[in-house]
Amino acid sequence: MKYLLTLLAVGILFTGCKNENKENEDTEAKKENTSEVAQNETAADTASIDIQPISHATAVINWGDATFYLDPVGGAEAFEGMEKPDFILITDIHGDHMSAETLQAMDLEGVHVIVPQAVKEQLPEELNSVLRTLDNGATTKVMDFYIEAIPMYNLPEDPNAFHTKGRGNGYVVERNGQRLYIAGDTEDIPEMRNMEDIDIALVPMNLPYTMTVEDAADGVLAFAPKKVIPFHFRGKDGFADVEKFKTLVNEGNQDIEVEMLEWYPDRAE
Repeated sequence: MKYLLTLLAVGILFTGCKNENKENEDTEAKKENTSEVAQNETAADTASIDIQPISHATAVINWGDATFYLDPVGGAEAFEGMEKPDFILITDIHGDHMSAETLQAMDLEGVHVIVPQAVKEQLPEELNSVLRTLDNGATTKVMDFYIEAIPMYNLPEDPNAFHTKGRGNGYVVERNGQRLYIAGDTEDIPEMRNMEDIDIALVPMNLPYTMTVEDAADGVLAFAPKKVIPFHFRGKDGFADVEKFKTLVNEGNQDIEVEMLEWYPDRAE
């Protein structure tokens, strides 16, 4: 009887050790998997966003392994040597943002062109197969990018304004936690001020079409992106004072990086 009890005790002890070892192995495996996922997410979250200005409001944006165009105008020749876009964003109907001729001259096979309804209505029907309309506040997904249409408009709101609410789109493009805000032709509107967790913001400043340098700085200070890039800053009376914009932003918040890019290659210095 004593011998039997001893065998039982040894068996229980062995089983307990075996289970404990398995639990430890499982725990270590989970830690390794969690660490690997975290490393992958960190790598994805820090993918570089390279913005290459073409002119005024037009840019080629390389984001990690993906490329998209913003408001392509100027003919296909303006994009010679650039990667073919995975998708295209168009903000408004004006000629400095929308060009049917430029789109028609491009290879758009497999390319999604995200547009407001007003833009679709002004483009040739032959382009409808590649167009995807997005209303203010709506979201779509292209590849692993989430794209939200943000209102862009003039203040005070007026039916005769250059940019009426609901016609055009600003955009927030997000992938793996990184968020790029393209303000479009807008003023210092509540929807801009309420932006959150923006890594890079493209913000316009030119009268009479968008807003003053001072209003642009105030708006940026309200939503505090990590980095802001002034663009679309040529107006009726020349160029907005983007250096003053930088000064105002950094006086209000030294943590916001203001980056200057060359949007006007032919600009006289």
